[in-house]
Amino acid sequence: MSEGLTTHIALLRGINVGGNKKVAMADLRELLNALGFADPRSLLQSGNLVFRSDALKAVDLERLLDAETEQRLGLKTEFFVRTAKEWKAVIESNPFPEEAERDPSHLVVLCLKDAPDTKSVEALQAAITGREVVRAVGRQAYITYPDGIGDSKLTINVIEKKLGTRGTGRNWNTVLKLGVLAGD
Repeated sequence: MSEGLTTHIALLRGINVGGNKKVAMADLRELLNALGFADPRSLLQSGNLVFRSDALKAVDLERLLDAETEQRLGLKTEFFVRTAKEWKAVIESNPFPEEAERDPSHLVVLCLKDAPDTKSVEALQAAITGREVVRAVGRQAYITYPDGIGDSKLTINVIEKKLGTRGTGRNWNTVLKLGVLAGD
């Protein structure tokens, strides 16, 4: 691997879900190569990318990737970028270690554009009508869905409205696999 480069994890929002916003992971890896990023890799078909780049800030990478993906691939989506070091902290900061062990597919980490304030998190918690539990740590929200995600009333729209920021979620299994792929 190239010296002096930072490993990044990029999550795309809402692609290849329910037939919407279809894109091949190979096309995304080629895009990353064309933009000069090193070692582009992907995980699953849901828009999970790992690559290495110079020290651009996450917000700058997000803007660049949003714009270039739309221009070059005709795909309008949002990227959520974290460094491998930040991703390691996401894993270590998990407030639900028992759920992660017992039922990792029903523990979701929602990567957010901005860290929500305490009042917004409390508003989200008050809006929960089922057995879901939410905790926010920095620019992540951790959510347990003990009765499953598909039928939950705690949808991305509800979460974003209450927190006042956009996000994209991955279950704990995917979070851990991305950590391994990022190598930190």
